[in-house]
Amino acid sequence: AAPGDFKNVLDHMIERGEIDPLIVVCPTYNNESDEDSWDYTLAYYTLTVNYHNELVNDLIPAVEGTYSTFARSTSPEDIAASRDHRCFAGFSMGSVCTLNNFMHCLDQFRYYQSMSGSISPDEIDRAVTESGHHPMDFFLLTITGTEDFAGSGFTNLVENLTSMPSGNFILADNEADGNIAFRQKEGYAHNEKALREYVYNGLKWFWNH
Repeated sequence: AAPGDFKNVLDHMIERGEIDPLIVVCPTYNNESDEDSWDYTLAYYTLTVNYHNELVNDLIPAVEGTYSTFARSTSPEDIAASRDHRCFAGFSMGSVCTLNNFMHCLDQFRYYQSMSGSISPDEIDRAVTESGHHPMDFFLLTITGTEDFAGSGFTNLVENLTSMPSGNFILADNEADGNIAFRQKEGYAHNEKALREYVYNGLKWFWNH
């Protein structure tokens, strides 16, 4: 299939110096069936929660074993050593997938962007504690819209994470002062327009050094 028009956005962002050159991989937790996304039980309990296995064991080695990246090899040790140069992002059920990957892939990814899709804050908090990672070992950018049907639940997720007694999540506007940022776009709903703008701003947040 021909690349989508967002590829042109990426190209122009790099050309204008808005972001550093990067490799963007657009996988999916879905199978080929059109029914997957409409069946929440299937999409979540069968596909999304298991996606980290394919991500770590198959996708990362396939990409970083083909292209020149910061990883010296595709060994688990070299993938972990290069985690500062890797981000996972997702919108809606992709956000749910992102948060599940966050719980399982802190050794492989430093940065995450979660947009308008939530899971249990207790599970996320517990995963950080059990991972052995310090709160300043990662950064989570969270974004939703005021008219998004998932917005209130997503906002509650961030509020719950940042009020946990563990102190694993520190709300801030930059990486030096904390490890989670929250943005809410006035008037934005659960649609592609919101997704594109959120991703655009996320790219500028993480990859403009």
